[in-house]
Amino acid sequence: MKVSFIVDHAPVMISALEHFSYCPRQCALIHVEQTFDENIYTLRGQAVHRRVDEVKTEYQEGVRIERALPLWSHHLGLIGKADVVEFHGKVPYPVEYKHGSRRKKEHDDLQLCAQAICLEEMTGETVPKGAIFHHSSRRRREVVFHQDLRDLVKTTVQGIRELLSSQVIPAPVNDQRCPNCSLQESCMPSASGEQDRTLCAQKKLFMVSDL
Repeated sequence: MKVSFIVDHAPVMISALEHFSYCPRQCALIHVEQTFDENIYTLRGQAVHRRVDEVKTEYQEGVRIERALPLWSHHLGLIGKADVVEFHGKVPYPVEYKHGSRRKKEHDDLQLCAQAICLEEMTGETVPKGAIFHHSSRRRREVVFHQDLRDLVKTTVQGIRELLSSQVIPAPVNDQRCPNCSLQESCMPSASGEQDRTLCAQKKLFMVSDL
């Protein structure tokens, strides 16, 4: 099916919302410079998604389950794919698979809410909630798509568009997010941190005292 968009920009990938929310620099490296490296976390994620990446329709206890369902929103200019969408009657219930244990992370919720907004536009049905399935703990965490989260989806999409338009890669942050990032070697946040510390040391070294 061919999808045309009413926005005057190329569509934003739904996955970019998670990347941008986690770290704008990571988002820019992936979606501007097309950089993508592997680490143990991305490999685990790929293993978890291997089953749900197969396009398939099935029924369980009267619930229709669509796997690898294409998604789009003309209004926001979003495009992507849902791991799983359960249809309880006519109401869609998106389920996103994550490799880790059960935990609350805003960037996961943001990605899932974007899927819900796409489903609402595609089906005409209100999608009030969905779930994150955490593979390590084999447990679901339900996410309610309240207005604040929906508004955050819109502002995040705008932020991504500005990033893509500017083609400017944000500076490294070198904080607690970096050790778990698959792009650590390409990003080199520690090198940036060392440069900042060197400049600070130089300023102190040549500081003129009034004494």
